[in-house]
Amino acid sequence: MSVQERRLIYANVGKPGYTPDIDCYLKHGGYEALKKAFAMKPEEVCKEVTASGLRGRGGAGFPTGMKWSFLDRKSGKPIYLVVNADESEPGTYKDRQIIYFDPHQIIEGTLITAYAIQAKQAFIYIRGEFQNGAKYLEKAIAEAKAKNLCGDKILGSDYSVEIVVHRGGGCYVCGEETGLIESLEGKRGYPRIKPPYFPAVLGLYNCPTIVNNAETMAQVKHVVSLGGAEFAKIGVPGDSGTHIWGVSGLVKKPGLYEIEAGKATFGQLLNDFCGGPLDGRKFKAIIPGGSSTKILKFGERFKGKLPNGTEFDWALEDIPLDSNSIAACGTGLGTGGTIVLDDSVEMIQALANLNAFYAHETCGQCTPCREGSLWLSRISKRVCSGKGREEDPALLLDIANQVAGRTICAHGEAVAWPVQSAVPKFKDEYLDSIRRAKAGEQSPYTLKLI
Repeated sequence: MSVQERRLIYANVGKPGYTPDIDCYLKHGGYEALKKAFAMKPEEVCKEVTASGLRGRGGAGFPTGMKWSFLDRKSGKPIYLVVNADESEPGTYKDRQIIYFDPHQIIEGTLITAYAIQAKQAFIYIRGEFQNGAKYLEKAIAEAKAKNLCGDKILGSDYSVEIVVHRGGGCYVCGEETGLIESLEGKRGYPRIKPPYFPAVLGLYNCPTIVNNAETMAQVKHVVSLGGAEFAKIGVPGDSGTHIWGVSGLVKKPGLYEIEAGKATFGQLLNDFCGGPLDGRKFKAIIPGGSSTKILKFGERFKGKLPNGTEFDWALEDIPLDSNSIAACGTGLGTGGTIVLDDSVEMIQALANLNAFYAHETCGQCTPCREGSLWLSRISKRVCSGKGREEDPALLLDIANQVAGRTICAHGEAVAWPVQSAVPKFKDEYLDSIRRAKAGEQSPYTLKLI
């Protein structure tokens, strides 16, 4: 294998003898980054994070330091930090591994971030189903408090911050930052309209709030440890650090792989790290960054220009694993949850599964999403039941086009993007499935998803 993992976040995950308690964490250099941060001024920590080029790991990939710079520090209101550990994107399971096996890494990053933005209260919002994860985080916070690393007058300084773990109700839309804030306030998880409710200005309790992903907090710890300029050398320009790829589906070795940004391709990820397709099968498509990112088909070519002006002409296997390269190919890195589909999968069944999920998870606030997601699910299920119509692929695409860009939050895009990307690429297969079902012919696809 020409490319190896570069483990920063997962350096101790799975290491023999490593345990998630604070004594083990301290033996491996834990909380040294916090001490380094406390020797700096808060604004100096912010500058290091900005200089690092760190982008958020929650899906949108927004520059972390820039997000912090939007904070309204002159309002006189309390500043809050909210850590998003909801992790409800299908195909994504990277954050929970940190929570289960190295929770103090998230706690340390949270403390550094809270200090940098001068928040006196931080919340870790964790998905309700992660019962053990919540317990591990609460235990880690208690251990940190016992050693004066959290709570009152941390490390003998004048700075104090409390961290509270809050369990959500298992709602997908609460992964969106304003929906999460509504839920945290005890309300129904309806995303807010932006503007005016940009969290950095009007967030939790209508106070300035920073919402960052759990892995982003762990990355902040390494930014401070290495220094912003040194961290920026990891990865490629415009996307620094490492990315954790959670590969699931039809490969020989599904799992989690931490790779320096831009230093491997999808072909290397799927073949070298994951062992290639199952015996006798061929790769057909991937959903690259969690179920809401646009699907990529094997055999298609991607041509265009990168932000730096470099022209490219890639097969799917050649696409580098960094945010800018993947975005230039019409999809997104997202949460790095790569779902692999092979030639045993009937693509209309895969689409029907995705449509059913998003129809179930819509909060119902926006009419296009509420009604459109349900229609997409009904039509795709109708095709799978053998009652499809030849105009259905075009109808699916038309409905998706009426949803995207017409909702308060990005759930509308999550509903639409799988359809908008899959229907044009697999229209012939959809039509063949419809015609074959009408003729009473048996499907050649062996894996049943519906």
